[in-house]
Formats: sequence, C-alpha cells, structure tokens
Amino acid sequence: MLNKLKSKITNKDASIAIIGLGYVGLPLAVEFAKVGFTVTGFDTDGQKVSEINKGSSYILDVPTADVKQLVSAKKLSATLDTKLLNKMDVIIICVPTPLRKTKEPDISFILAATEAIAANLRKGQLIILESTTYPGTTDEVILTKLGADSLKVGEDFCLAFSPERVDPGNPEYKTKDIPKVVGGVGEKCTEMARLLYSQIIKNVISVSSTRAAEMVKLLENTFRIVNIGLINEIALLCNKMGVNVWEIIEAAKTKPFGFMPFYPGPGVGGHCIGIDPHYLSWKARLYGFETRFIELAEEINSSMPHYVVDKIIEALNAKKKALKGSRILVLGITYKKDITDARESPAITIINSLLQKEAKVEYHDPLVPVFDIEGMSFSSAKLTKETLNSIDCVVIVTDHSGVDYKFIVDNSKLIVDTRNALSSFKGTANIITL
Repeated sequence: MLNKLKSKITNKDASIAIIGLGYVGLPLAVEFAKVGFTVTGFDTDGQKVSEINKGSSYILDVPTADVKQLVSAKKLSATLDTKLLNKMDVIIICVPTPLRKTKEPDISFILAATEAIAANLRKGQLIILESTTYPGTTDEVILTKLGADSLKVGEDFCLAFSPERVDPGNPEYKTKDIPKVVGGVGEKCTEMARLLYSQIIKNVISVSSTRAAEMVKLLENTFRIVNIGLINEIALLCNKMGVNVWEIIEAAKTKPFGFMPFYPGPGVGGHCIGIDPHYLSWKARLYGFETRFIELAEEINSSMPHYVVDKIIEALNAKKKALKGSRILVLGITYKKDITDARESPAITIINSLLQKEAKVEYHDPLVPVFDIEGMSFSSAKLTKETLNSIDCVVIVTDHSGVDYKFIVDNSKLIVDTRNALSSFKGTANIITL
C-alpha cells in the first residue's frame, strides 16, 4: 500500500486534502495544485468553501487569478463534506491552535480534524499535521486516535508532523520558497512526508521524530518573542535615558557578525508569535520545568500597549490636553504591516484602554474597512485634511505601505509613532517616537 502511495506522489497522481483553508492551508493547496496534484480543501466555513469554488481568493498572498485558473482546470476545489476524506491519498491538517483564556493550549480544532480523519481512515494514506502545537501532540493525540482500529502506522498508513513557516505579507518568501522540516512516526513516515513536500519545495529537512519537528517551530517563535521582548525592554530603557532606540539599532546592525536586529513596537500579535511559546511553556510545566525567558518576554511584550497609552497621555499633557475627551486616531489595526489579520493585535488593547479612559477613538486601516471591538462596530476613517485637523493625536500602530505619511505629518497636530514609520521626518516637532 505504501509503495503504491509513493508512486502516486512521484507521478502527481495522489489526491491531496487540506483541512483548514486559512493563511496556511490555502497557499499550500494552491502550490500542490500548481504542480499537477488534485487538491480538495476542507473547511467548516461555508463562505470560504464557496469563495474557493467560485475561483476567488480571500488571502492577500494568494492571487485570485491563481485560484480561478486552478479551479477551472479542476485541480482545486473545496468542500464541507468530511466523508470525502476517505477518497484522499494525503491529508494535511492546517487548523488554528489558539490559547484558552487561561493561556493553556486549545487543540480542539486538531481533535475535530483527527476525529473526521479517523472516521474515514483507510490503508495507504499519509496524514500530516502542520498546525503549531506542543511536542508530543502527533504521537500522543493523533496517533492514539488513528491507531484505534488496528491499522499500523508505518505499514498501513503514514503519520508525520511538518511545521508551517508561513510569513503573511512577506513578498520575498512564499510557501514554495521556505525550507520545510518533516518528522514522521518512524523512518518510513518521515521519508513519505519528505517525498511529498519535495514535489513543491526544493529544500526539505528531515528530523528524527514528530516531537523534534514540533519543537523546531516552537524554538523559532520562542527565539523571536524573547528577542522582541529584549529590544522592547531596551526601548523602555532608552526612553528613560533620553536616547533614540532606533538610532542605536541602526548603528548596532552594521556589525557583520554576532548581532541580529530586532525592532521594538506596541506589542506582539497574530496567531503565532504571541501564542506559540505558551504551548512550549505549558508542556514544560508538565516536566516540572519553568521557561523563565518566555515568561519574562511575555510580561514585557504585554506591557507595551499600555506603555503606548502612557506615551499618548504624556504627549497630550505637553500640549495641555487631557486624554479624556480627546480625539485619537489609531493608524493601523492589523498585527503587522500589509496584511488583513488583526488577531491578537496590540491595537485592540490600545483602543480598549483609550476607550476605558474616555478618549474618543477612531481608526484608519486601508486593509480593514470595518472592525468590531468591545461590542462596538467601527468603520475606517478617511484620511482627509479635515479629519486629521480635527484629531488631537494620531497613533501609528501598524505601518502599512502605501499610506501617505507626509500628508499625515503635514496635517496632524500630534503623532505618536510606535513603528519608526516617520524616520524620514526627523526633527518635526509634532512627532513623538516610541
């Protein structure tokens, strides 16, 4: 059965299922379809399924033209019907892995996908988990459920983990350009997963186990969050010392070795950086181990939105204005530039805090026309001269490209810039930096 699957993959005859059609699943589905595989996307969101089947993309990194062409060629389709999983040769799980309010892992989406696969499992299938999770999930959760009907992993079916490494909004590194790490339940499963991904990705790296592959992703994002926490702490210190942190970073990164630049900001957001390290912390506690760097980085990064609010208050006070009753325009709602994803964005915490302090808050984001927060619905304000003239303080939370920052500087009374977006306007009196 596995030799037959290997032949199907090599000849691009294998039918591939992608469970979860978000910013990871849809780009992956498109890449497999582009090289000739027949790909079916599975999702619980009927709107996403409908959009795909109409040939439309809802992900900025995936051109609608690509989706339309692949749907027309019958290489890509989407469905709500999990019974069709029985007809698939390869099943890749790309579902969300959020945190509970207690900051413990919520793998309910993985469990739901696994149950659907288990109900439709047959011999000769390759199942791969891509969703970020704690080390041990593939073996302890998925394998336990899939092996319940006496099918043997490595003989009747293959199971592996391969961490997603998508960077939304990055024009240089798309799915096919990013090296892929794979770790299977045994050598046969690892080799089968490596063979599959090598059809669309040049550099596929095999590791010894699913746990090793799961740990790779957590290391990558923990590395980032700890260094972001470090540079945010340096920014806080530089503010106390009256030193420009951006100038310090620019000078330090001229060193050709031993230094990697990270940049401060209003906080971390998105579905990965602010969440994934908690999966590692939670698992570590089961071993009686405290991840102190992660906890400290979380503490510092979580404080940054409140530091931004304090900066706004200080800036208004210098103008003899109180925050209460002042009109504040938050520029940028998404957690990073040039994407539409506002999950866990520091802008949410900043806006909440400003509203609680009775400021009058508006926002502008060219990629998010409507935004709901605290039961209130906001619409993106137009950046007109009249609007800016009426605002007491503009706060740049997300530095989207394509925004006319000179227009903003020329027509605003006061600006708090948390992203160094206005570095070319040095010396302008109405700009306060982080």
